[in-house]
Parts: sequence; structure tokens; C-alpha cells
Amino acid sequence: MKNIFKNSFALLIALLVFGCHKIEVPVNTQLTPDIFPQTAAQFVQASGPPYAALRGNFSLDYWFIQTLTTDEAILPARGGNWYDNRGYIDMHYHSWTKDHGATGSCWNWLSTVIGTTNQALSILETTIPESTTTKSQNLSELKMVRAFAYFMMMDLYGNVPIYDKYGDFTPKANSTRAEVFKFVESEIKAAIPNLSSDVNVATYGRFTKWGAYALLAKMYLNAEVYTGTAMNKECIDACDAVINSAKFGVESSANYLKMFYPDNGPQMKEFIFAIPYDPAATAMSGTNGFMYHSRYDVPRSMRTRYNLPFTPSAPRSTLPEFYAYFNDPNDIRNQQWLTGKQFLADGKTPLTVTTTKKGYDQFYTGADGNASVTYQVELTPEIKLRQDVTTFDLGNDEIAWNMGYRNIKFYPDATSTSRNQNNDIPVFRYSDIILMKAEATLRSGGSAQTATSLVNQVRSNRTTSAALTNVTLEDIYQERSREFTMETWHRNDMIRFGKYENSWGFKKDTDKNKRIFPIPTGALVLNPALKQNPGY
Repeated sequence: MKNIFKNSFALLIALLVFGCHKIEVPVNTQLTPDIFPQTAAQFVQASGPPYAALRGNFSLDYWFIQTLTTDEAILPARGGNWYDNRGYIDMHYHSWTKDHGATGSCWNWLSTVIGTTNQALSILETTIPESTTTKSQNLSELKMVRAFAYFMMMDLYGNVPIYDKYGDFTPKANSTRAEVFKFVESEIKAAIPNLSSDVNVATYGRFTKWGAYALLAKMYLNAEVYTGTAMNKECIDACDAVINSAKFGVESSANYLKMFYPDNGPQMKEFIFAIPYDPAATAMSGTNGFMYHSRYDVPRSMRTRYNLPFTPSAPRSTLPEFYAYFNDPNDIRNQQWLTGKQFLADGKTPLTVTTTKKGYDQFYTGADGNASVTYQVELTPEIKLRQDVTTFDLGNDEIAWNMGYRNIKFYPDATSTSRNQNNDIPVFRYSDIILMKAEATLRSGGSAQTATSLVNQVRSNRTTSAALTNVTLEDIYQERSREFTMETWHRNDMIRFGKYENSWGFKKDTDKNKRIFPIPTGALVLNPALKQNPGY
């Protein structure tokens, strides 16, 4: 599964050389049907660089910009640590500008995915002239990678230029969001007939027909946001294509948490499309996949509990407003959170830290501030800017570092020798298909009974509480919040449900222009034909 990146490394180097230096000889002297690729396996290897590029920033900058801008997570400073030039503060307050770091890095990352895919398509289309089923499938698969990258750009930035030819460096103006939507839709529809319908180890981590239908469903569910016109019927049809394939199912309560463990993979029957992560492949290629969830989510006091090879920081927490959705004590999804008093791995022995009274509470004023104190670690829900409001700082003591509940959905990986984890990231899951169909059914005035039945299909595998007798859109929103926590879909959901302009935490901004991010300064400099998005 994860070896897709190891196997493609040699070709990645070749493609990087092709892309970085002027080549005086025809490309077909480097890559021909007589040399490579000839077999289906070699075509898979030739697809490696675009997939490797996609893997790059998905779990870091993209995760930040999709999650820290919502009520799902917050990353405050602690004693100056993690201030990072206001990067995380601005995401929370919605005060980012065209010079914001994550805004620029996501644009650059997605542009790289698109450029790398265009390059691979150009080489394979021109050097393999004969049409074969393997070639058609491979080219369609690569176009799906590009379509997904353009979907993310459209979702993040709205109006973006469309480049679908390698070597085209002509400055292009922004296409409207509706135009990008149509381009992505047409690319997906054209690809579907040629994509594999298999769901197995060989197709894991690659786009199949079902991944294409899942992306269509996601686009159609948000079509009113992207184009001004609702497409709920089309969303239902795309969801039905996946459902009627009978190739997927909702994981049981016993397997819900396992879907996100370091040993997850093609055995998970919910995974329609996932991005594989492998620390060994990262080390081999010299590129960084940035799968660092343990580093950001596990408190430093719990390193031994999870047997981690590094000391985690746990700067990010959730907000009480979001955690309030986890209000069913019988729900297995509660167990993805670290809350309250903490214990060692046996679940019985209190997890303690020894420090000083001043180290525990920096604002302690007693004369015995250096006296030793041992306490049981207890994570508290509230986030309080005890040290400095301007710099978003909680303080640099044990109280500050224990503020906020932590999420360990992507369970800490004790098998890795670095902070990179083996946990693959599911992008599209079957439960998302079920809940999207339920939502689209309600939004299109369809049967409330059908929508309720669909939601209960997911809930019956998550909680032992009684089934719902009727669902509203708000019920579906809350169910999505519980089901897809930390999976990069919450910003998307908040905007669709009209909640992105609400107040949470310390954020009060209500500007609807913030539903899309600004075109970064670097992009405007490189392409003077671009126009900045409204409000920036």
C-alpha cells in the first residue's frame, strides 16, 4: 500500500530532473514504450510523483487551514512557544492576509501537485502513443489527482487560474469559481469510464471510480456555495453510485477507532480514497510527508504512556463549543479525546508530573515558589489567555500546557523512529457518502424518513443509544462533526451550513469574504494577470 511512494522514487528523481533543466534531446529518448512503462505495475510507478506531491502538505498546512480556522481546534501560544509570527492566531481570528504563511504554502503545494501531474501526463501521453486499457486508466487516474487538487484550490481560494498543459507558463487570469467547478466536474466525468472499479490492495491509495464519484458528491453537495446553484439531486446520484457498488460498508463500533490507527490500510471497508503515509518512504525520498499528529496532540507529559521516540508538544486543543457535540456517553467516538485526569497505559496508575509550585503555576506568589510539587495530569476544557491576550498566550507553566482537550484520533505511532507516523489519512469514507446523501435528501425536500434511516445507519455503528426518530439538518451537522473530527472537512461543513461567520473561542469576525482565502502575494508577483479575491 504505502510502498507506492517507495516504488516511484526513482521515477520521481527523473521527472524532477526533466522539470528543472532544459532538455535538448527529445523526451522519448528518456522514456519510451521499449523501456518504461510497459506493464500495469510500471504505470502505477509512473503515477508516483503526483501522488507523492499530494501526500506532502495534506496533513500539515492544509490540515491547519481547514481546521484551525473553525471551532474544531485552536493552537495558542504558551510562553512564547508556537507564536510563529501570528500564524495560528490569525487563523483563529480570521485575520489572515495575503502574506499569511499557510495561505501561501497551500497555494504553492497545490500548484506543485497540479504541475507535477501535468508533467507526468505530458510524458506518458507523448511517449506511449498507442492506446491501451492500462494507459487510459493510468492517464485518467492522474487527471483525478489533478481534479482533486483543483477542487481543493477552488474550495480554498475560489477564483483560480486553470493550467492543464505542461510547459504553459503564460500568465493567466483567475477563472471564476463556477468555471473551475465546471472544469473539475468535466475532468471527473471524463475519467470515470476508464478508472478501475476494483477495491483491493492494488488500488488502495489510488483513485478508482468510487473515489471519483465521492469527489463528485462532495462537489455537488457544496455546489450552491461554489456556483450559486444547488445540485442536491446530482449529489444523491453520485452517492448512489458508490452505495450500489456494494464494495464498501460502515465499520462497526469496534473498528471505528481502528480506522485511524498506525496499521490502518486497505482492510478498512470504509476507505474509498486514502493518502498512505510511511515514515520509511519519507526518509528514503528525502521529502517530508508531515504526518505529525502525535507531535501536535499528545501532551509532553504523556510521552512514556504512548512510548513515543520524541517529546511531543501538544500545542493544539479543541474548543468547548466543538467538544459539546460529544454529548452521548455511549458513543465510541468519545474515546478519540484526551480529557480530565490522565493515567498511564494500564488505565489505573495516575500519570504524574513533578515540578515546582512556580513551575505548576507561574503566577504563584508564595515565598516557596521553588518547592517541589507532584500532581496528576488533568486536562481542562477551557482556553484562557492568562499570560497575554495580544500574543494569544496561555502561559508557560503546567496549567497552561494542560489547557484544552486533545484529540488522538490518529493514534500515536510507537513503531516509528521519528515523529512521522504510519497512519494513513482517509479522504473519502463510506460514512461520508451515507451522511452526504442524507443531507442532500433533506435539502432537496426529499423523504425525512429516508434521511433518518441513513443517519441511523451510521449511528448504529457508533453508539448504543436509541436510534433517532427524526433528523434535521442541524442533527446531520452535529453528526458530521462527531464522525469526521480532524479529517479536514469541518470548514467545508461550517460554510455550507452558514456557521463559519459565527463566534467561537476568541473569534468574532463575521465577514463572509473570509469563506475563501486571499491569493498569496507570491502568486500575484509571479502571475500579474491574477486579481485578488474580494475583501482582501
